Amino acid sequence: MSELPPESWHAQLRLAYERREARTVLSERRHNGPLVVQKSLYPEGEAVCHNYILHPPAGIVGGDRLALEVRVGEAAHVVLSTPGAAKWYRSAGRTAAQHMLFDVAGILEWLPQETIFFPGTAAELDTRIDLAGAARYLGWEIYCFGRPAASERFDTGNVRQRFEIFRNGRLLWCEQGRIDGGDGLLDSAAGLAGEAVAGTLFAAGVAIDAATIEALRALRAASGRLAVTAFEELLLVRYLGPSTEHAREVFAVARGILRPLVCGVPDQALRIWRT
Repeated sequence: MSELPPESWHAQLRLAYERREARTVLSERRHNGPLVVQKSLYPEGEAVCHNYILHPPAGIVGGDRLALEVRVGEAAHVVLSTPGAAKWYRSAGRTAAQHMLFDVAGILEWLPQETIFFPGTAAELDTRIDLAGAARYLGWEIYCFGRPAASERFDTGNVRQRFEIFRNGRLLWCEQGRIDGGDGLLDSAAGLAGEAVAGTLFAAGVAIDAATIEALRALRAASGRLAVTAFEELLLVRYLGPSTEHAREVFAVARGILRPLVCGVPDQALRIWRT
């Protein structure tokens, strides 16, 4: 692996969306540093606004700080994704951090491509989702520890992660953890069980019926390690396996099952997945 420049980037991006008559519009866009958003797209019509978030540098290195804040107004529907994988490179000692805050009164779908943690990464990820009123959220995170295609295990480094969902100030879900390179948890049945890729899909804001849950659980036959857990207004789909491509495929199918119920619109694959 080639060495990366020692300089660190500090970047912030703030986006706000609102509903104007029949159209969801990006009403506010502020950025500082190399974290930007492409122009708004409307492949499903004016009611659903699609945007892609770009981090132009080649990847994230020790000392980088990324902050993303997204506000979705009442009745607005936003789909956010990324054009490529987020690559967190080996650190010379400093920790890189990513902080995301989603303040949602409408509907938000957060569908990024995978996050790859190279051996030697020092990473801290913090995500908070605040739902207000009848807000809905459908999103996923896919993490790859090491580079299995290059036979590189996550044998050094560490990744710390915290994820929270609130509804009207009430905590619905909180999870946090730490993965250390070379730790026994990577191979333990209580951890990653020797797999390199772990992902979670969240659906929040609506109760999921039994038939939908069974349809999701039926994906286990083709996906291997997959778990579905449902609460009153929160559903989790967990994936554990060898491939980020496989994880995306499984989650895309799960999203297709959930989207009509959670978001009130038919399934439609992201255009970027087809390029």
